[in-house]
Amino acid sequence: MQEKEYLTKRIVVRAAKRGMKAASSETMEVMGYNIIFQDGWLVKKFPDGSIQKIEPVNSAKNLGPVILD
Repeated sequence: MQEKEYLTKRIVVRAAKRGMKAASSETMEVMGYNIIFQDGWLVKKFPDGSIQKIEPVNSAKNLGPVILD
C-alpha cells in the first residue's frame, strides 16, 4: 500500500515563495523594475536596489485603484 502525501501549509508556503521569486526575477528582466509594498508605500524597485515612491498606502482597504505607468 502506498502512503498518502498530504498538502500541508508548509508545502504551499514554500511553493508560493518559489513562484513569487521566479515571477519577480522574470518581471525585473522584462520590465526593468518591480512594483512592491515597502514601508507604507507602493514603490518601483529597480535592479540596482534603488526605489521610486509611487503612492503612500495606509491600509489595503484604502488602496483603491492605482495607476501604474
